Amino acid sequence: MNDEATTHYQCIIDQSTWGFRRLNDTFGECARPKIGWQIDSFGHSREQASLFAQFGFDAMFFARLDWEDKEQRLKEKTAEFVWRASPNLGEKVNLFSVALYNHYSAPTGFCWDMLCENLPLDDQSSNGTKNTENKINRFYNYVMRQASHYQTNNIILTMGDDFHYQQAEIYFSNMDKLIRYTNELYGKEINVFYSTPSCYAKSLNEANKTWTTKSDDFFPYSHNERSFWTGYYTSRPTLKHFERLGNNLLQVVKQLSVMSHHPDSENLQIFREVMGVMQHHDAITGTEKQHVAEDYAKFLHEGITQGEALAAKSLSQLSSKNENTNEPFKTCLLLNISACDPSEASSTFIVTLWNPQSHQDSPYIRLPVIGKGYVIRDPLGAEVPHQLIPVPVTVSKIPGRNSSATRELVFRASGIPPLGYKSYHVTRREGENVLDEVTPEADVTSIGVKHNISVHDNGNVIIEWKNQDLRVIQSMNYYNGGKRYFSSGAYLFRPQNSSAYPCNYTGTYKFYRGSLVEELHLTVNDYVSQVVRVYDGEERVEVEWMVGPIPVDDEVAKEVIVKYSSNLVTKGNFYTDSNGREMMKRVRNSRPTWNLSILLEPVASNYYPVTTRISLLDEGGKMRLSILNDRAQGGSSINDGELELMLHRRLLRDDQLGVGEPLNEQAFGTGVVARGIHYLVGSNMEERDDAAGKEKTLMKNLALKPWVFITPVENVVFEDWKKDHQMEFSGLNSRLPPSVHILTLEPWKDGQILLRLEHIFEIDEATELSKSVQVNLTDLFAYFTIKEVRETTLGANQWIEDMRRLKWVIQSNEVPDQLQESVTLPVNNGTIAILLNPMEIRTFIISIEQKS
Repeated sequence: MNDEATTHYQCIIDQSTWGFRRLNDTFGECARPKIGWQIDSFGHSREQASLFAQFGFDAMFFARLDWEDKEQRLKEKTAEFVWRASPNLGEKVNLFSVALYNHYSAPTGFCWDMLCENLPLDDQSSNGTKNTENKINRFYNYVMRQASHYQTNNIILTMGDDFHYQQAEIYFSNMDKLIRYTNELYGKEINVFYSTPSCYAKSLNEANKTWTTKSDDFFPYSHNERSFWTGYYTSRPTLKHFERLGNNLLQVVKQLSVMSHHPDSENLQIFREVMGVMQHHDAITGTEKQHVAEDYAKFLHEGITQGEALAAKSLSQLSSKNENTNEPFKTCLLLNISACDPSEASSTFIVTLWNPQSHQDSPYIRLPVIGKGYVIRDPLGAEVPHQLIPVPVTVSKIPGRNSSATRELVFRASGIPPLGYKSYHVTRREGENVLDEVTPEADVTSIGVKHNISVHDNGNVIIEWKNQDLRVIQSMNYYNGGKRYFSSGAYLFRPQNSSAYPCNYTGTYKFYRGSLVEELHLTVNDYVSQVVRVYDGEERVEVEWMVGPIPVDDEVAKEVIVKYSSNLVTKGNFYTDSNGREMMKRVRNSRPTWNLSILLEPVASNYYPVTTRISLLDEGGKMRLSILNDRAQGGSSINDGELELMLHRRLLRDDQLGVGEPLNEQAFGTGVVARGIHYLVGSNMEERDDAAGKEKTLMKNLALKPWVFITPVENVVFEDWKKDHQMEFSGLNSRLPPSVHILTLEPWKDGQILLRLEHIFEIDEATELSKSVQVNLTDLFAYFTIKEVRETTLGANQWIEDMRRLKWVIQSNEVPDQLQESVTLPVNNGTIAILLNPMEIRTFIISIEQKS
């Protein structure tokens, strides 16, 4: 099962869709899942429930919920309820949910696997050791005790656990006896039989009960007052980033395969499956042993390698004006540490940027280089302004960095077409007097045009918005990992103290100013540094943080965080995203549906998963501060007006929850270094469309960056390359509304294409952008025509008109949904149009005809 805290909704959908496809191809429609079995995820997201409902599931069964929440639900008989999974999509994504009584384990004394030491049911001994009646009596008492906590006369009694059924024959033999003798002794009161979650859900549905509802989520999860499973939100930050990088490339490869008319292939299937495995609740979470994490990374790299080859083949086909060419479109997976062999080694190279988004993009591109001067030409031959910025000294010293690059070449790639590419010809200029590099200015004390960014004497960064009443002090801090029982580990976050220590400032800083970008290079100490930058024409402030190797010579574990302390009045309220989709309101020291009575861990108990965004909203509702991140992290607002995100962790003790070793990542003989990006966005909420549009665009930019391909072309001048290659391409023929994103475009079965479109705004998030919108598919794509379109469920494994879900009666005083009905206008006089409501995702299998 996938994790629900650190995964992105696009990855969850892709993983499930491919799994459904494999089931359908192998076993047919009779194997179509109808139940979500999420019994081991460490907390549960509302978005996961919404996706399950859109898959056509009838119910979800889970095991891990906060111990206080579970106690209350069992006491009040509300462990079975209807989850209102989206205020935007309404009743159609309500999902019946079951919190299991005893994880998914057998009752104590009734596990007969080789991992257990329970006595079997002995009904054969002649020496007086028969234990059948005693065991059946114990079983009966257990069943009646469990039944007292549930509403109907049906209960689900689990008989499993991790790694069980290794001796399944013995286990089932004993269960056969258990069923037989229980029914013989207590058949007038209880009936025991083998069943399935689907049958159980159907029996509850037929009971025609009225069920309570829930509209929040199950984060954070704790199993006692000291043990909050909030550390894994950040554990293994480099693996979390690598997974996000993999998804970025997977979408590029799938789109390129469609645009270049490549059918579904084994290489693409391998890449899909690798990414599916990475969503596992002990993979992306970082809750595996070190050698397993390394195997996951190796496995992912192998999948990415398959994707790189497919992408290169497709780009060569799309760009070349001549047949039988095979241009080497190379990728650089280490750009985050300023390393890229093709751009460093080549004096002339082509930069091709594929834009996986559905709208034109104009990103700033950074390439590691060794030269002192360059000439960049766009597809029309015009010179492109650029800057050379020194690679930060701390980056150049990263253990294992095998790069000769001392500078980064920065330029703006204006107007990259949606689902398309744009190529640039780059040539190194030689000569002793050539120097495009921006040098540090000693007398400069701040940077920024729309902001004022400066450094305090203590190393904190002060960021002020010039046109808004917003001020942020950014500081680097750390918690010491607890030394007590259930210390911080791969799963748990349990700091030794409730206050973080400031990172001791012993470093230096330099300001760099240029026409395209202004940067602050700040070294905080030996293991913490960052670059704070603002690009010309951009409103965001970009923070590129770097942490590691975290020192543990003092035998003290450390968990490094960044704080953004603002002047906003927030009164304990903040907001986090749910798997990159809808936002969830959080209130410090509070839970929406039960009383948080014990606060022994005031920091860990207030941490939540942040997949893409965490926000503060001023009490008056006029100003919002959002931090967007490039990978999942744990975050909170421990103090009013303040956001914090955990960046990296190095621990010395195991939290005794299954990994069996400390989370002490090492590479190249020392602790692992992690480097990542935060976007700081200040928004005036009186301009709601601008604020919402800006943040959603930046979230897409971080999740689906233009993919950089480098083609070395020594001694090939611009004119010769342009003569033989198409330097600009768009897969779209018409513009999509700004609220619509093509979530999926990939080759499917029998020459068909899988297409998903999504509305990316919530109902009340904006004014115009939150309206329902109609999309005309007729002439949307530039190189093929849609001949037939048929809608499916979200998982693409059932026609939408065939989906039948169980209906549940709920307790609710809420006004019925007033959502427009989603419609598809069929091919009529050559027109295909669909309606998208806020937050709606619609999935289609389309048949196409290539345009001549």
